[in-house]
Amino acid sequence: MKHFDTFGVMIDCSRNAVMTPDALKKFITVLAKMGYNQVQLYMEETYEVDGEPYFGYLRGRYTQEELKELDGFCAGTGVELVPCIQTLAHMNAAVRWPKYAAITDIRDILLVGDERTYELIEHMFASLRKCFRTDKIHIGMDEAAMLGRGKYLDLHGKQDTSEILLAHLGRVCKIADKYNFKPMMWSDMFYRIASGGEYYSSKSKFDRSVSEKIPENLSLVYWDYYHTTQKSYVNMIRGHKQLTDRISFAGGAWKWIGFTAHNEYSIRATKAALSACIKEGVRDAMLTMWGDDGAEASPFALLPSLCYAACLANGITSRKEVEAKFREVTGLEFADFMLLDLPDKTQKTYGTVCPGKYLLYNDCFMGIMETASRPEDGRIYASHARRLANAAKRAGEYAYLFETASKLCRTLSVKANVCTDTRTAYASGKPEEIAGIIKKYNKMIKYAEDFYKAFRAQWYRENKPHGFDVQDIHLGGLIRRMESCRDRLIQYLNGEIKRIPELEEELLPFRTGVCYYNDWKHNVTANVL
Repeated sequence: MKHFDTFGVMIDCSRNAVMTPDALKKFITVLAKMGYNQVQLYMEETYEVDGEPYFGYLRGRYTQEELKELDGFCAGTGVELVPCIQTLAHMNAAVRWPKYAAITDIRDILLVGDERTYELIEHMFASLRKCFRTDKIHIGMDEAAMLGRGKYLDLHGKQDTSEILLAHLGRVCKIADKYNFKPMMWSDMFYRIASGGEYYSSKSKFDRSVSEKIPENLSLVYWDYYHTTQKSYVNMIRGHKQLTDRISFAGGAWKWIGFTAHNEYSIRATKAALSACIKEGVRDAMLTMWGDDGAEASPFALLPSLCYAACLANGITSRKEVEAKFREVTGLEFADFMLLDLPDKTQKTYGTVCPGKYLLYNDCFMGIMETASRPEDGRIYASHARRLANAAKRAGEYAYLFETASKLCRTLSVKANVCTDTRTAYASGKPEEIAGIIKKYNKMIKYAEDFYKAFRAQWYRENKPHGFDVQDIHLGGLIRRMESCRDRLIQYLNGEIKRIPELEEELLPFRTGVCYYNDWKHNVTANVL
């Protein structure tokens, strides 16, 4: 039984990883076999816009020819390709350029009311109209809480945020209509207005007058990836229905925290979410695949979650039938692919945690995240590395995903506890202890180099080269820092320096226990970047 009219996937192409057209075609082919009929490309400014040379500049933007080719390819597979853009906030990569300074309100938010803003937006729509045959467009407009508090405030004084939003939305919807697009937008800004400021509100009553302000040609997309009970989603869907009957749902295939997949959590959240959508008669749904803080994880690592969701959407609820469908589409075992969750599983948890990232970047001497590690983590990661390496032998064309994950875990088998081990050896004052930790550093650096090479190969296999400069900075800096710490230990052992002051400073609790901390900039150092 087919429960949805459109069932799709949204792929983030804006957080440094812009999938190559060939990789995207491969991914879409797999999605089509699973039963998906829509793909949205989330492009904040990673697409070519006529008259806007700085839009997506040096970011690997899709050319108009690439988008036309992808649109034609999708049509041939029965998948609708939809542009998912931003027309208000989340424009941080664009507004960094002086060309757009005059139309920046505050942070990453465009300046509402300025005609140059609407000139830019018209250029966006005109260019996209050349590339996509669909009449659908996602205009974003989420998380603009600071709207009207920067340059707009200087120009117009304090204004009601909802009125600023509505005026801007009206202009954008008119431009969409001009180019024969039917817009949809993330619902959080509207929902917050109606519910008194909260998005995931449990209130049963809303300001119904807000619904009168929603443009007739606009639909709202309720996004929620954070709950694992059907009731939570049902309550939110019913709240949205008090605003409009033009709603769709966006859940999540979690690939946006760290280097690895979160299939187990995604499946649990998806089961609750889609059952609520089916119960409440929501006919259009998709799974988002964001790429926060660098887009390290591969979309292909989430194939189990995506297959599970597609099966539910088509009335298949038996785990055995889901696994059979997965085997039919990929030729591989569902259970093997689920092993790609392992780098973020250091204890029994299905939650959205990322020790595989924050323990990797935790400084060897000044470990901010040291209180989030445990003595057994190194042993656990060594086991994970072996299991993933064995699975790689059975993974066929997807072996590279398992090899990368295995090498990450092998690095973490040493790195996860190296800060504590270093401090213990230093505190002992024994030369043999210092010599032992230096050997551990040599092993860790070799493993980190191997992981870097595997991850680099994975990136270039799937994505355009733009964006990997960030990974070079992150991982290159990590390896250089490991070498620097090792060299100072050698100097200390040889008597060239008398102390290592960082190792004498007490580490204070920051995060304790396995947690969600997908923030390289604040993970890697307490100093200013």
